[in-house]
Amino acid sequence: MRFKPEQLDDALRKSLQPVYLITGDEPLQVGEAADAVRAAARRANYTVREVIGIDQGNEWPQLAEEADSLSIFADKKLIDLRLPSAKPGNEGGKALFAYCQRLPADTLLLITAGKIDAAAQKAQWFQAIDHVGAVVQVWPLQGQDLLNWLQRRAERKGMRLEPDAVKTLAGRIEGNLLAAAQEIEKLFILHGQATINKAAIDAAVADSSRFDVFKLTDALLAGKRNRAVKVLNGLKAEGVAAPVVLWALSREARVLFNLQSELKQGGHQDAVFKHHQIWDKRKPLMQDALRRLSIGNIESLLHAGAKADAQAKGQASGDEWETLFQLCLKFCQPAAGISLFN
Repeated sequence: MRFKPEQLDDALRKSLQPVYLITGDEPLQVGEAADAVRAAARRANYTVREVIGIDQGNEWPQLAEEADSLSIFADKKLIDLRLPSAKPGNEGGKALFAYCQRLPADTLLLITAGKIDAAAQKAQWFQAIDHVGAVVQVWPLQGQDLLNWLQRRAERKGMRLEPDAVKTLAGRIEGNLLAAAQEIEKLFILHGQATINKAAIDAAVADSSRFDVFKLTDALLAGKRNRAVKVLNGLKAEGVAAPVVLWALSREARVLFNLQSELKQGGHQDAVFKHHQIWDKRKPLMQDALRRLSIGNIESLLHAGAKADAQAKGQASGDEWETLFQLCLKFCQPAAGISLFN
C-alpha cells in the first residue's frame, strides 16, 4: 500500500497498518511523517517503544528478538527501526522479509530510511512490506508541489497565502523546507490567522536560502575552523534561525556517517559517493572530512546536533548557538598530525 506524505494523516485516522516504511532524503518530511505514525500509535495504546538503529549492520538480530519478546504487562509495542542507507543488505533483507511473513501480535514496525532506488523496490523485502503494510516515499518538493505544500502548511495555522505571497515565499526559502516551516511560524506569530499578502512576506521573511549556510558547511568539511566560526557568527548576526543552521550541519553529519559506514564495510569510494550523490565538486571536501573524522567523531556531531535541537525547542537548558559553536569545533577537529590552525 502506497501513500503520499500528504495522504498519511487521513490514512492513520482510518486504521493502522502493522508495518510502515517511510523513505526519502528530505529530512523534515521524513521526520514529520514518522512523528505522525508515532502519534497515531500512542493514541492506539502502543505504549512501549523500542528503537533499533542499523549502524554497523550487525544489529538485525534485534528485530527478531523484539518481535518475539512480549511485555510483562502485555502492552502494545512500537518498534522504531532506523535504516539510514535504505539498503538493508542480505541479512537485513531476510530479517525484514521474515518479519512480514510472521507479523507479531500487538506490534507495529516503523522503518525510516534514506532514499530508496528503483532496484531496491523490486527486492523481496520491499515487496513484502508493500503487501502487508504501508510505504510512504518522500520526494524533494519543486514547482507547484512546493507551492501546495507551503499553502497547506499555512492553512494548518489558520492562515492563507495569496498567490503572489506563496510564490515569493518559495523563492526566498530555495526549497529549504525547514526554513519554510520556521518562516510560516514567524508569519503566524506576527499576523495570526489572517490572509498573508506579498508585502507581508517581503517585510517579515528573511532570505533564508541555503547559500550562506553552504559556505558554513564547506568550511566545516574542509576543517577550516576559523573560517567556519566567522561564517557561523555572521549567520547569527544576520538573524538566520538556529534550526536552519542546525539542519545544514546535521545533514552533512548524517551523510558523512553513511559514507564512513559503507566505506568501512568495504564499499568502493566512487560507488559509495555516487550512491549518495556526492558529485565531483564536493568530493575533495568529503574526502577531507572522512580522513579527519571517525565513526565515533561523527556520532559525537549527531549527539551535539540533537542537543542543539532540544535547546532550540526549549526542551533542554542552554543556548543552542553555543552548542552550534561547539559542534563546529568538533567538525573541524584535526586528525593526528594535522595543525589546529586553518
